[in-house]
Amino acid sequence: MGKVIAVANQKGGVGKTTTAVNLSSCLGHFGKKTLLIDSDPQGNSTSGLGLNNREIEISTYDCLINNTAMSEVIIKTEFENLYICPSNINLAGAELELADTEQREYSLKNSIAEIKNDYDFIIIDCPPSLSLMTINSFTAADSVLIPIQCEYYALEGLSQLMNTLKIIKKKLNPELEIEGVLPTMYDSRTNLSIQVVEEVKEFFGEKMYPTLIPRNVRLSEAPSFGKPIIEYDKGSKGAESYLLLAEEVIAKNS
Repeated sequence: MGKVIAVANQKGGVGKTTTAVNLSSCLGHFGKKTLLIDSDPQGNSTSGLGLNNREIEISTYDCLINNTAMSEVIIKTEFENLYICPSNINLAGAELELADTEQREYSLKNSIAEIKNDYDFIIIDCPPSLSLMTINSFTAADSVLIPIQCEYYALEGLSQLMNTLKIIKKKLNPELEIEGVLPTMYDSRTNLSIQVVEEVKEFFGEKMYPTLIPRNVRLSEAPSFGKPIIEYDKGSKGAESYLLLAEEVIAKNS
C-alpha cells in the first residue's frame, strides 16, 4: 500500500513545491512508482513537470467536486516512474463548493483510496495556507513533511501548523505523523542559516532530516524548463541533495 506524504507549510516561499516535485522525481529515479497530487490552485507542481495547466481538462478539482475517479485524471509524466494528478485554476473554487458538503474533510482521502495500492509513494503538494484543501490533504495523508527555509522568522507560524496537525490527528486522522522537517535554502556561508538549522534541530530533534537543501540557482531555474532538478542538472548541489532526501525517505519507509 502506498505511503501518502503531504508536503506542507502555511508560509509561502519555503520550497514546498520544489520539494514536492523533486522528491517525487527522485523517488521515481530510485524505482519507486510515485504519484504527485497537485492540490494547490496555482498548479506549480503541474507546470514544474512540463504540463501546461491552462490546457488541463480534468484535474484534482474534478476528483473532489465531480466525483471523477482519480485514475481518470492521473497523467503519466515523461519522467521515470512518475505520475501526476494535475491542478488548474478551477481548484480555487473547490473551497467554497466543498464548504457545504457532508464529510468535506474526507473528499481527497476518498479519491485516493481507489488508487492507493497502485503506488509506492503518493506525494501531495499542499497550498501555502491552512485552508480546507490543506485539511483535506492532512486527512488523506499518513504523514506530513514540513519544509522550513533557513531564514529569519523561519519558525514563526510553525506553532499554528503544529496545532492544526494536533487537531487533525485528534478529530479526523488519528494515524497522522510528522514524516520529517526539511531545512531549505541553506547557505553554509551565513551564520543565520547555521543558527536556524540549530533551532530547528532543537525544536524537532530526530524528526529533522540530516539532508539540508541548499540555496541553488539551478533549483530555481528548473521549473521554468518544466523539469525536476535531476533531469535539468543532475550534477548540481540541488540534485544531489534531493537524491539524498529520497534515499532517507525510502530507508525510513522500508
